[in-house]
Amino acid sequence: MRGQIQTSRMRPQADDQAEQQEVRPSGDWHKPVGLIGKLKSAASWAAGAAWIAPTLSGLTVLQSLVGADAVQKLNRIYVWGQLKATGCSVKYVVHPSVRDDKQYIFAQNHINILDHVAMHNATAHFKQGIELEKHFDYPFYGRFMKSRGTIGVPSKKEGRWQVVAERTRAELARGHSILVFPEGTRTRDGRVQEFRTGLFRLARDVGAEVVPVAVTGMYCFKRKGSSIMRPGKQITVYCDEPVSFAGLSDAELPAAIAKVRDQIASRVDAYFEETYGE
Repeated sequence: MRGQIQTSRMRPQADDQAEQQEVRPSGDWHKPVGLIGKLKSAASWAAGAAWIAPTLSGLTVLQSLVGADAVQKLNRIYVWGQLKATGCSVKYVVHPSVRDDKQYIFAQNHINILDHVAMHNATAHFKQGIELEKHFDYPFYGRFMKSRGTIGVPSKKEGRWQVVAERTRAELARGHSILVFPEGTRTRDGRVQEFRTGLFRLARDVGAEVVPVAVTGMYCFKRKGSSIMRPGKQITVYCDEPVSFAGLSDAELPAAIAKVRDQIASRVDAYFEETYGE
């Protein structure tokens, strides 16, 4: 059934991960879209716009007045509706060691404009984002993110790291988790790109464990560089076993970062292999 949203807890997996496979762009998202496909895409865009305009406007006002925590349940309803508008089925698979009463940094593969929406309801955590402060000047979206308390990254490089670390610690102290995209840019081929190290240094310095988050199927629904949406895909969000960065030296960081990336990449690669044989 399309438009279905499911949540489950996974069984712990073995540590061995599948070796990353060679990228070979193919699959139905690269095929020309006919009239029916274009109409379905237009319908998905229209449904999403019809939902996001009133809900985000209302949430922006409410968050400004009473704070984001007070309307978190409404945020979850907004995300639910936005996912329903895609016409895709969504499934959440969460490792049993991910606790609802503990704060984490969730590290997710970066795919498209719906990344935050895709994984937001996977767990009960309030997930705060990190954005450049200049993005708060964007109409509509910027006001919403600012009203939600998103961690702003100053444009000025001097002292930037200390500011972001302090703001992140403050969010964790409020009981919020953090959602980050360590690739830094959206994938162009569906595969997981190399990770930037700064966010993992941040995790170490603020004492938060990192949850690897792999989202599959979303690239085949909407990819960077194309306006076409392809409803009917199966989107799965995996929240895997948390990785500790506590006490790691700079020399030890790369191995821990690779562990997080390999976990996410193995999920994504397995999806392409099982679904498209590549």
